[in-house]
Amino acid sequence: MASRSRIAVVEDNADNRLLVRAILQANYDLLEYESGAEALAAIPAAKPDLILLDISLPKMDGGQVLQKLRQDESLSAVPVIALTAHAMVGDREKYMQLGFDDYISKPITDVEAFRGTIERHLRRPQKPGS
Repeated sequence: MASRSRIAVVEDNADNRLLVRAILQANYDLLEYESGAEALAAIPAAKPDLILLDISLPKMDGGQVLQKLRQDESLSAVPVIALTAHAMVGDREKYMQLGFDDYISKPITDVEAFRGTIERHLRRPQKPGS
């Protein structure tokens, strides 16, 4: 049997983590972090296959966390998806330009689309050097 993909969820809101867990835990191993600093301390050793990263985090926002993740060679090819309540016109483009691999707005209303986005990124070929 193939091993399950590991997904890091960086989200400060407990209710949002609970929802993501309810949607994904049957199919993936989840690693949960409440802050950017906590995630940055643990993710390099945890080696997730994908990271769901909230934008509005205390002290260090998701964009800052993403920059630090991308600076780590061992993590530079890991897909990072912005998971955010920032859903105004132009927000998707803004976060994609920051270097996120995809963007999912909260609240998660289309569970199948959410799962499909994650699967698509887990199945994509890894970037060279990964």
